[in-house]
Amino acid sequence: MHRQRIEMALILPLVLLSICCVSAAEPQDEAEKVIISTQPAGNKPQNQQQNFIPDINSMLRDISVQLAEVKVEVKHLQRQNEEQSTTLKELELQKNELEKLQLQQQQQIQTQAAELVTIKTKVNISEKQVEALRKDREVRQVAFSAALLVSGGEIIGPFNTDTNLIFKNVIENIGNAYNPQTGLFTAPVRGAYHFEFYIHGPGETSHGSGAALMKNEQLICIAYEQQTSLWVNSANGATLLLEVGDVVFLRQWKNTKIGDNNNNHNTFSGHLLFIM
Repeated sequence: MHRQRIEMALILPLVLLSICCVSAAEPQDEAEKVIISTQPAGNKPQNQQQNFIPDINSMLRDISVQLAEVKVEVKHLQRQNEEQSTTLKELELQKNELEKLQLQQQQQIQTQAAELVTIKTKVNISEKQVEALRKDREVRQVAFSAALLVSGGEIIGPFNTDTNLIFKNVIENIGNAYNPQTGLFTAPVRGAYHFEFYIHGPGETSHGSGAALMKNEQLICIAYEQQTSLWVNSANGATLLLEVGDVVFLRQWKNTKIGDNNNNHNTFSGHLLFIM
């Protein structure tokens, strides 16, 4: 729009100047004709030419003024264009910087998201490892010791058949692998275990005192003693490789007597040596 105004402002004076020149030329030709055809015409053609010349000068001055104004406006428009161009460049730079910042932020978000996933994975692994270590520690802490009677004194037996002994007085039961209600020790993990037992009973000619260490229904070893009077004692023990769920217990032999009191003469003990 500014360019069209400038072109119109430049073209219009030129068109007016051309018209004026043509108008000035026509009277001059007619004046010459008058001078040639009639000699005594006097100064009449010169007066017409002189009257026309001031009009041309006035128009030229007007044109000069308009050209000066156009130049001023052109310079003003040039400055505006330069300012707009500078502003546009600044905006482009700001746009580029903003795009860079947005890209950096997206990359940072993606990186942080990946790091967060990695951290969560590590935390989950760590929690599982901690839980596994806790369970492993709990499993490794297996040991028990139990006596036959909780209180008082009693002679147990004789029985016509082999009878399982239940050691009800729990002294220690770390890991809760021993059940004082059934007298069974159940292996919580595959490993090597060591067991010991002590048997005490009255001395009689017709009955001895004895018990056997059993793994499931397999006899491992026995402790047996018999004398005619006083009290008798016997003991034994073994190290066993147990699978998870294997049971170990003591079984009193038939036709034997076992005696105990608050002194806890009869005990059954075991503990885990190591995991296999």
